Amino acid sequence: MITPAFDLSQDPEYLILNIRVPYTRTSEFDLYIDGTDFKFYAKPYFLRLCLPGRIVEDGRERAKFDIDKGLFTLRVPKETSGEQFEGLQMLTSLLAPKGSRSAKPLVEELNTGCGESTGDNEDEDEEEEDFDWQVEQEAYRESSEEELRAMQTYGFGNQRSGVFVRLQEELSDVTDVQNPEGTTAAERRRRRLEAETSAFSPDHYLADLYEDDEIKGLLKFIPWWAKTTPSAEQEGESAFSFTEDEKEQLRKFTNRSYLLDKTRRRQAWLGLADVLLAYAYGVRSTEGEHNVESPWTIRKLSGTLCWLETYSSLKDVLVSFGRRVLCYPLYRHFDLISAAIRDTTKILQSGKTCILKCLLDIHKVFRENEPAYILNDLYITDYCVWIQRVRTKRMTALAATLQNTSLLKTDLELELEELEEAARMVTEEEEEEEETGALASRGDDSGASSDSSSGGGGTSSDESEESETEGQGCTSSNEGGGERGGGRGGGGVSKDNPLQPDPSSAASPIPQKPTSSLSSAESKANTLPSASLGSKQLIQELGERMAEELKISKDSGYKSERSRSQPVAAATTEGTSGGRSSGGTLLEPRPPTNPLLIVRTQEEPLTKLT
Repeated sequence: MITPAFDLSQDPEYLILNIRVPYTRTSEFDLYIDGTDFKFYAKPYFLRLCLPGRIVEDGRERAKFDIDKGLFTLRVPKETSGEQFEGLQMLTSLLAPKGSRSAKPLVEELNTGCGESTGDNEDEDEEEEDFDWQVEQEAYRESSEEELRAMQTYGFGNQRSGVFVRLQEELSDVTDVQNPEGTTAAERRRRRLEAETSAFSPDHYLADLYEDDEIKGLLKFIPWWAKTTPSAEQEGESAFSFTEDEKEQLRKFTNRSYLLDKTRRRQAWLGLADVLLAYAYGVRSTEGEHNVESPWTIRKLSGTLCWLETYSSLKDVLVSFGRRVLCYPLYRHFDLISAAIRDTTKILQSGKTCILKCLLDIHKVFRENEPAYILNDLYITDYCVWIQRVRTKRMTALAATLQNTSLLKTDLELELEELEEAARMVTEEEEEEEETGALASRGDDSGASSDSSSGGGGTSSDESEESETEGQGCTSSNEGGGERGGGRGGGGVSKDNPLQPDPSSAASPIPQKPTSSLSSAESKANTLPSASLGSKQLIQELGERMAEELKISKDSGYKSERSRSQPVAAATTEGTSGGRSSGGTLLEPRPPTNPLLIVRTQEEPLTKLT
């Protein structure tokens, strides 16, 4: 027989069953309804459910079959109208236990039937008893070697042993315990603490403490269980829904009962808290997107999965988880520990549907990882089946205790406060040294600026003196060039600039011709075939200067012109180099000798006289 895919829902009047039975004939459906017992048969499918409430067959039931989808939908009326059936999403617990052909345990539970509540009977015995999550102290009793070997158990409820004898090759990839079969719980804890102490890196911790940009982003992340706030009417059970893959996995689980005494039951709850803490950190560190490191992260941060640890108090769970967060993963920050504790508290407060979704997600992550699948057989599968049958008050009590339990940095025994204090002192010293260096650098810069200013003033004075010396040298050179130019009859051109007339040739005691005569002489000179291009330019330049600058009246004498030229002797160099002087000013630095005069004669078109 094949167990079909199914899911249940409800309204105030009816229980609604959706059963997927593809490739069946519509004429071969058989139904059986009797109180909490429901049976469905359609060859080759068979389904038997133990319901959390009573239903009746009174003629109001309705059935519909969708041939295309192979979906059979049945609406069955409730015996008590308005009754709310709890745990309809706990598909594994709804499946009735198998018949006598299954292997029964040596100790069998009594008074189990479909009509009983889905709550675990082991919880009913202690319904009125307050659950104590703190440490129970017992007097030490030395055990014999045979007893020690018999005590080496692990797994869910410490009910497994001898598993790793057959799996020695996969042992190192799954747990950090070298010999689980021959190592006591106390020895595992001692070795775990030693391994965590040696793995702790102060440099990594301080780097994440001071360079926490990425960690701040992780702290702002909102996981999926915090996005949905169940209403008071839903009581947290219907606020979360399972995917089709999760429903399929729930149907694959074998429904079973677990006989746990008080100590093992407490260890199971504490182990669940430890696994959920590691899962909450893994989801937050990857921002809800699992990656190839997710299986390693979950099992490495959980002492239950990595060291097969059994805890005796919730404080031990938090200390172990906090130490491992600061020793192994990529992000090692104390605020991430606090965030994971808050997330786990929220998961426990949201009810067993939310817890079961988390466990199914862990089961999927381990199932897809080659060595980690062993942990599903040891812990996760049993947790997925067991959590469906526990009472909600246990989860509420654990959530309240977890919320009220504080974890300090000193509890981790990694000397975090001393390390942070030393780092703070070093940081302050470095800041003081930087400030001192900055002040010294500013002082050196100001001293260098004052030195350069005084040095710059002397340099300016030296440059001024050099400029005056060079100016005198240029004047002497121009004077020499004028005399030589006059002797050659070159028109008194300066040596440095052939196109500029020598100041010595700018004035003459001989009365000059009018401007119009000069212009005609200039234009006449341009027509001379013997004149070179340089001579034409020279004559043209001299004509322009004489027309624009040398405004000499006909009755002005040599003495008057000489007296007018004395006050402006210092501007001679500027007038000759710049090419322009103020109108009506005669520039004559020294008495003229052999001035150049251009006149028109009868014998030749243009004559140069000296």
